[in-house]
Amino acid sequence: MTNCENCKYYQFDEYYEYYICTMELDEDEMSRFISGNASDCPYYTSGDDYYLARKQ
Repeated sequence: MTNCENCKYYQFDEYYEYYICTMELDEDEMSRFISGNASDCPYYTSGDDYYLARKQ
């Protein structure tokens, strides 16, 4: 499964009032994302601002 909840591209849209993926996905990637068939997102980036600070 993907970690969308922790990804920096998964943001709350106040207009629609739900979370969306703000990464520009092509048609095939979007269909996999919507259907839930995506195993690992190649664009996942941790949204944790303190990730690098903990590694130091």
